[in-house]
Amino acid sequence: MNIIDIPEFIKEHITKRPTSLFAPDIKKYKKQLSEKIYGKNVLVIGGAGTIGSSYIKAILVFKPAKLVVVDTNENGLTELTRDLRSAPNQYVPEEYITYPMSFGDPVFEKMFLAHGPFHIVANFAAHKHVRSEKDQFSIEAMIENNVFRAKSFLDLLLKHKPEHFFCVSTDKAANPVNVMGASKKLMEEVIMSYSSDIQITTARFANVAFSNGSLLAGYIERLFKNQPISCPADVKRFFVSPEESGQICMLACMLGKSGEIFFPKLDQEEQVYFKTVTEDFFKASKREIILCNSDQEAREKVLTRSESMPYPVYFFTSDTSGEKLYEEFYTDTDEVDLQQFESLGVIKNARKLPILEIEICVSDLQQLLNSGNYNKQDIVNSLQKHLPDFQHIETGKSLDQKM
Repeated sequence: MNIIDIPEFIKEHITKRPTSLFAPDIKKYKKQLSEKIYGKNVLVIGGAGTIGSSYIKAILVFKPAKLVVVDTNENGLTELTRDLRSAPNQYVPEEYITYPMSFGDPVFEKMFLAHGPFHIVANFAAHKHVRSEKDQFSIEAMIENNVFRAKSFLDLLLKHKPEHFFCVSTDKAANPVNVMGASKKLMEEVIMSYSSDIQITTARFANVAFSNGSLLAGYIERLFKNQPISCPADVKRFFVSPEESGQICMLACMLGKSGEIFFPKLDQEEQVYFKTVTEDFFKASKREIILCNSDQEAREKVLTRSESMPYPVYFFTSDTSGEKLYEEFYTDTDEVDLQQFESLGVIKNARKLPILEIEICVSDLQQLLNSGNYNKQDIVNSLQKHLPDFQHIETGKSLDQKM
């Protein structure tokens, strides 16, 4: 089914940028980037996802000598390799290997030591969806991945220091209202506590348009399966393209000073409502829509729909836990540099606690989770002790209860 040209749709209707936001800074710092990347050994964790694979493509432009990619998604690694091997004029280093494993597995450390030393290390392995907040079990898995494993990996890096280490964050870490954002905010504080000993940077950025698992990517799946579309009418977001998502991570990784947090320089007016993107998506694909009053009505209409009839779409008001109606990259207490880069802002004063203090916080969380006697609110309370700006929004509803 030929739907639309996704990259062109993103440029025209979502980012409204004909070229990458970060192209001027890549051009300006091209020599510096080449000096830092050319001939180096690179390890990318979580490299099969949209952002990780885009980072790989951004960094391959500067021809590293070795690339090792780790991800739990075996099919994703297969597609990454096919994509790199099939793309015209795509440089792939002679030493290129993928491993379907978790960076929290014992075998990972064996692989890391065998293939090292690595000059550049980037970690994209994370629970990134607000929908992962359901109950104490889903939250424990999120904290295990976003915080505990990240810290264990940093302990390994202390013994085998790379020249550059990058760990991806999220805009939802600024004034977090959901556990995912809070877990990434805590991850930021964990990595900042190591920033005096390891060259570490991170980045918060917008929604990646049509990224794996995103609402917009789901539209294509729904159309292929002749299933109705459901979309929040009141939620707006900043967007970057998949290409831009990899570029901001590369720039932050290679050009940042240790302990800095990067974000894209986007104006508040550039936030886009999901409803608007949805309407544009159907116009671009030359399909009319029919508005429904419930998800049940949308499912019923699709059963009797012929190819020539309008497509059923249900716009709803957001009412799920942890949903923020707008996005922000920094808070009033952050010291922000908007002059150094044309396309990037930099938070300069991220809190850098002693590792011992971070270890106490992590230990408290681990003790709670290991006790077997806790619920979702207990975890939220524990996170709020360490993250006073975490104001959790609880409605009792999860995104798993919606289409």
